[in-house]
Amino acid sequence: MFTGIIEELGEVVEWSPGTDAARLTVRGPLVVGDASHGDSISVNGVCLTVVDQGPDWFTADVMAQTIAMSTFTSPTPGEPVNLERAAQVGDRLGGHIVQGHIDGTSELLSITEGSAWRIVRFSLSADLAPLVASKGSIAIDGISLTVSDVGTDWFEVSLIPETLSVTTLGRKTVGDTVNIETDILARHVERMLAFRNGSAS
Repeated sequence: MFTGIIEELGEVVEWSPGTDAARLTVRGPLVVGDASHGDSISVNGVCLTVVDQGPDWFTADVMAQTIAMSTFTSPTPGEPVNLERAAQVGDRLGGHIVQGHIDGTSELLSITEGSAWRIVRFSLSADLAPLVASKGSIAIDGISLTVSDVGTDWFEVSLIPETLSVTTLGRKTVGDTVNIETDILARHVERMLAFRNGSAS
Protein backbone atom coordinates (compact mmCIF):
# COMPACT_ATOMS: atom_id res chain seq x y z
CA MET A 1 0.00 0.00 0.00
CA PHE A 2 1.12 3.55 -0.78
CA THR A 3 0.01 7.06 0.08
CA GLY A 4 0.54 8.82 -3.24
CA ILE A 5 3.13 11.18 -1.78
CA ILE A 6 6.07 10.93 -4.18
CA GLU A 7 9.40 10.45 -2.43
CA GLU A 8 11.80 10.73 -5.32
CA LEU A 9 12.01 11.54 -9.00
CA GLY A 10 13.93 8.60 -10.44
CA GLU A 11 14.83 7.65 -13.99
CA VAL A 12 14.61 4.62 -16.23
CA VAL A 13 17.97 2.88 -16.69
CA GLU A 14 16.95 -0.06 -18.85
CA TRP A 15 13.85 -1.70 -20.32
CA SER A 16 14.35 -5.31 -21.40
CA PRO A 17 11.22 -6.72 -23.10
CA GLY A 18 10.55 -10.44 -23.33
CA THR A 19 7.84 -12.51 -24.99
CA ASP A 20 5.14 -11.90 -22.38
CA ALA A 21 6.87 -9.70 -19.77
CA ALA A 22 9.72 -7.24 -19.33
CA ARG A 23 12.37 -6.22 -16.85
CA LEU A 24 12.60 -2.60 -15.79
CA THR A 25 15.66 -1.11 -14.09
CA VAL A 26 15.22 2.25 -12.38
CA ARG A 27 17.70 4.57 -10.69
CA GLY A 28 16.42 5.87 -7.35
CA PRO A 29 18.99 6.21 -4.55
CA LEU A 30 16.46 7.17 -1.89
CA VAL A 31 13.95 4.36 -2.44
CA VAL A 32 16.63 1.65 -2.64
CA GLY A 33 18.42 2.95 0.45
CA ASP A 34 16.53 0.53 2.70
CA ALA A 35 14.98 -1.75 0.08
CA SER A 36 15.30 -5.52 0.11
CA HIS A 37 14.54 -8.28 -2.36
CA GLY A 38 10.75 -8.66 -2.58
CA ASP A 39 9.91 -5.14 -1.41
CA SER A 40 7.26 -3.12 -3.24
CA ILE A 41 8.04 0.20 -4.92
CA SER A 42 5.56 2.32 -6.83
CA VAL A 43 6.87 3.42 -10.23
CA ASN A 44 4.55 5.98 -11.86
CA GLY A 45 1.76 4.49 -9.78
CA VAL A 46 2.45 0.85 -10.66
CA CYS A 47 3.32 -1.43 -7.75
CA LEU A 48 6.47 -3.37 -8.69
CA THR A 49 8.52 -5.91 -6.74
CA VAL A 50 12.28 -5.57 -6.30
CA VAL A 51 14.07 -8.62 -7.80
CA ASP A 52 17.58 -7.14 -7.97
CA GLN A 53 19.25 -3.97 -6.73
CA GLY A 54 22.44 -2.00 -6.41
CA PRO A 55 23.55 1.09 -4.48
CA ASP A 56 21.27 3.44 -6.43
CA TRP A 57 19.11 1.23 -8.66
CA PHE A 58 16.61 -1.62 -8.60
CA THR A 59 15.15 -4.04 -11.13
CA ALA A 60 11.57 -5.33 -11.27
CA ASP A 61 9.60 -7.67 -13.50
CA VAL A 62 6.65 -6.16 -15.37
CA MET A 63 3.94 -8.61 -16.41
CA ALA A 64 2.08 -8.53 -19.73
CA GLN A 65 -1.18 -7.34 -18.13
CA THR A 66 0.61 -4.40 -16.51
CA ILE A 67 2.25 -3.47 -19.81
CA ALA A 68 -1.13 -3.60 -21.58
CA MET A 69 -2.90 -1.45 -18.97
CA SER A 70 -0.20 1.12 -18.26
CA THR A 71 2.17 3.57 -19.91
CA PHE A 72 4.93 0.94 -19.64
CA THR A 73 4.94 0.07 -23.34
CA SER A 74 8.60 0.92 -24.01
CA PRO A 75 10.14 3.26 -21.41
CA THR A 76 13.33 4.91 -22.63
CA PRO A 77 16.58 5.29 -20.64
CA GLY A 78 16.67 8.65 -18.88
CA GLU A 79 12.88 8.96 -18.75
CA PRO A 80 11.82 10.40 -15.35
CA VAL A 81 9.51 8.35 -13.12
CA ASN A 82 7.72 9.01 -9.83
CA LEU A 83 8.90 6.72 -7.02
CA GLU A 84 7.42 5.84 -3.65
CA ARG A 85 8.24 3.09 -1.18
CA ALA A 86 5.41 1.12 0.41
CA ALA A 87 3.89 2.81 3.45
CA GLN A 88 4.97 1.66 6.91
CA VAL A 89 2.52 1.04 9.74
CA GLY A 90 2.54 4.18 11.89
CA ASP A 91 3.41 6.58 9.05
CA ARG A 92 1.34 9.71 8.50
CA LEU A 93 -1.12 9.16 5.64
CA GLY A 94 -0.44 12.41 3.81
CA GLY A 95 -2.27 11.43 0.63
CA HIS A 96 -4.86 8.65 0.38
CA ILE A 97 -4.80 4.86 0.21
CA VAL A 98 -3.13 3.94 -3.09
CA GLN A 99 -2.71 0.27 -3.97
CA GLY A 100 -0.50 0.61 -7.00
CA HIS A 101 -3.06 -1.42 -8.98
CA ILE A 102 -3.86 0.97 -11.79
CA ASP A 103 -7.18 1.03 -13.65
CA GLY A 104 -5.70 2.11 -16.97
CA THR A 105 -4.42 5.24 -18.67
CA SER A 106 -5.75 8.71 -19.44
CA GLU A 107 -4.72 11.28 -22.02
CA LEU A 108 -3.80 14.83 -21.05
CA LEU A 109 -6.36 16.97 -22.88
CA SER A 110 -5.58 20.54 -21.83
CA ILE A 111 -3.49 22.70 -19.52
CA THR A 112 -4.73 25.98 -18.05
CA GLU A 113 -2.14 28.14 -16.31
CA GLY A 114 -3.09 30.04 -13.15
CA SER A 115 -1.12 32.61 -11.20
CA ALA A 116 0.37 29.99 -8.87
CA TRP A 117 -1.11 26.73 -10.05
CA ARG A 118 -1.96 24.71 -13.14
CA ILE A 119 -5.31 23.12 -13.98
CA VAL A 120 -4.86 19.93 -15.98
CA ARG A 121 -7.69 18.09 -17.74
CA PHE A 122 -7.49 14.36 -18.51
CA SER A 123 -9.71 11.99 -20.48
CA LEU A 124 -11.99 9.64 -18.55
CA SER A 125 -13.24 6.35 -19.97
CA ALA A 126 -16.91 5.39 -19.60
CA ASP A 127 -16.12 2.43 -17.31
CA LEU A 128 -14.15 4.60 -14.87
CA ALA A 129 -16.39 7.68 -14.93
CA PRO A 130 -18.68 6.42 -12.10
CA LEU A 131 -15.61 6.02 -9.86
CA VAL A 132 -14.40 9.63 -10.13
CA ALA A 133 -16.13 12.35 -8.11
CA SER A 134 -15.52 16.05 -7.61
CA LYS A 135 -13.39 16.56 -4.46
CA GLY A 136 -12.65 12.84 -4.46
CA SER A 137 -9.19 11.28 -4.56
CA ILE A 138 -7.39 9.94 -7.61
CA ALA A 139 -3.81 8.80 -8.23
CA ILE A 140 -2.14 10.00 -11.44
CA ASP A 141 1.21 8.33 -12.15
CA GLY A 142 1.18 7.41 -8.46
CA ILE A 143 0.56 10.98 -7.23
CA SER A 144 -2.28 11.46 -4.75
CA LEU A 145 -4.47 14.28 -6.06
CA THR A 146 -7.91 15.75 -5.49
CA VAL A 147 -10.37 15.93 -8.38
CA SER A 148 -11.23 19.61 -8.80
CA ASP A 149 -13.87 19.11 -11.51
CA VAL A 150 -15.30 16.21 -13.48
CA GLY A 151 -17.50 15.65 -16.53
CA THR A 152 -18.83 12.56 -18.26
CA ASP A 153 -15.61 11.89 -20.19
CA TRP A 154 -12.99 14.08 -18.47
CA PHE A 155 -11.70 15.15 -15.07
CA GLU A 156 -9.47 17.94 -13.83
CA VAL A 157 -6.89 18.35 -11.08
CA SER A 158 -5.31 21.56 -9.83
CA LEU A 159 -1.55 21.31 -9.36
CA ILE A 160 0.43 23.45 -6.93
CA PRO A 161 4.03 24.49 -7.70
CA GLU A 162 5.43 21.79 -5.36
CA THR A 163 3.68 19.01 -7.29
CA LEU A 164 4.84 20.47 -10.60
CA SER A 165 8.47 20.67 -9.48
CA VAL A 166 8.94 17.32 -7.66
CA THR A 167 6.90 14.99 -9.90
CA THR A 168 6.69 14.15 -13.59
CA LEU A 169 3.43 16.10 -13.99
CA GLY A 170 5.36 19.35 -14.40
CA ARG A 171 6.88 17.92 -17.59
CA LYS A 172 3.70 16.59 -19.18
CA THR A 173 2.25 18.15 -22.32
CA VAL A 174 -1.07 17.81 -24.14
CA GLY A 175 -1.37 14.36 -25.71
CA ASP A 176 0.77 12.58 -23.10
CA THR A 177 -0.70 9.56 -21.34
CA VAL A 178 -0.62 8.83 -17.61
CA ASN A 179 -1.48 5.90 -15.34
CA ILE A 180 -4.57 6.39 -13.20
CA GLU A 181 -5.91 4.59 -10.16
CA THR A 182 -9.37 5.44 -8.86
CA ASP A 183 -10.24 5.52 -5.18
CA ILE A 184 -10.48 2.04 -3.64
CA LEU A 185 -13.64 2.99 -1.72
CA ALA A 186 -15.40 3.94 -4.96
CA ARG A 187 -14.43 0.58 -6.47
CA HIS A 188 -15.97 -1.36 -3.59
CA VAL A 189 -19.15 0.72 -3.58
CA GLU A 190 -19.58 0.12 -7.33
CA ARG A 191 -19.10 -3.62 -6.83
CA MET A 192 -21.65 -3.78 -4.01
CA LEU A 193 -24.19 -1.82 -6.06
CA ALA A 194 -23.64 -4.17 -9.00
CA PHE A 195 -24.59 -7.15 -6.81
CA ARG A 196 -27.59 -5.31 -5.43
CA ASN A 197 -28.79 -4.50 -8.94
CA GLY A 198 -28.08 -8.00 -10.22
CA SER A 199 -25.54 -6.79 -12.79
CA ALA A 200 -22.37 -8.20 -11.21
CA SER A 201 -20.24 -10.46 -13.38
